[in-house]
Amino acid sequence: MGLFILKRLGVMVLTALCLTFVVFWLTNLYPNLEKLAKTQGNFRMSDEAVESYLGRNGYLQPLPIKFGQWLGVVPGWVIETDGTVAGKCFDAGTPEEARRSYCGVLQGDWGRSTVFKADVGGIVAERLGLTGKLMFFVMLLMVPMALLIGVLAGMREGSKLDRSLSTVSILSTATPEYVSGVIFIAVFASSAGFKIFNGSATSAMDDATFENFTLPVVTIALFGMGYIARMTRASMSEVMTAQYIRTARLKGVSFGNIVLKHALRNALIAPFTVIMLQFPWLLNGVVIVETLFNYKGFGWVLVQAAGNNDIELLLAVSVVSVIVVLLTQLISDIGYVYLNPRIRVA
Repeated sequence: MGLFILKRLGVMVLTALCLTFVVFWLTNLYPNLEKLAKTQGNFRMSDEAVESYLGRNGYLQPLPIKFGQWLGVVPGWVIETDGTVAGKCFDAGTPEEARRSYCGVLQGDWGRSTVFKADVGGIVAERLGLTGKLMFFVMLLMVPMALLIGVLAGMREGSKLDRSLSTVSILSTATPEYVSGVIFIAVFASSAGFKIFNGSATSAMDDATFENFTLPVVTIALFGMGYIARMTRASMSEVMTAQYIRTARLKGVSFGNIVLKHALRNALIAPFTVIMLQFPWLLNGVVIVETLFNYKGFGWVLVQAAGNNDIELLLAVSVVSVIVVLLTQLISDIGYVYLNPRIRVA
């Protein structure tokens, strides 16, 4: 198992580097850099002024060099203008003995956001924590409800209960978050409705309460719940028709013990993968809900970075997303072994 994890970690690092390089290349295309220069300066800047801005900030270097500097494995650029020396790793006027040569991701320096005028690492950490809080409550509601619905539906395939719960699952999955979110706001958060909850979750960033955090949590949970429930139902139905389940029935084992002691563990293998895949989906799929309820988390930052061509922030968001996807896949593979002892790591 240890060797397997080490191999997977090595593959994860290579995959993350490749995907990050692709994102770095796309964000550093010249039209994006030109737009960045004009955003920071003036939209009527001449081509010469754009070239001057990009040159002063190290954007005109070869792509591999820029990528290495961003990672922190290549010394940062240094430019001397009118006797003033400035660089990627130090400001103009910094004493020579205090100047750093390396300042990239490996050194904990993610750059500076051109939109928020703050350190990218701090922005990502803060917004990731807010989305993590939202994800925690979503998973706390979504996973138990989805498993319960799936198991109840799969225990007796074809029954009225199965058809009813399957219909509910399909409807919840078929309804996008922006539809259910708008409906919830209109019914439960407007003066024309019942006015039970708040239509904005901005206050939940500092203090999450039942009134200001329920609607975004339920909106996300309902959309993901149906998919997990359907997978659980299909897996449970398959397990209930297995030979060892029939043998247990013939031996007189009660139906409750058959479900809990024999069927449930094997039926959870496929849903476990789906549940783990919810984490990267929640991390990037909350864009609509966070925007709709004005909850300024990781998804909201992603929209701001992409819409304002904030290259450094967009790169950081992309790297975090890649790492989360790869880690959840690794945890999913390890979980297989513990859920089913018959599965062995080759």
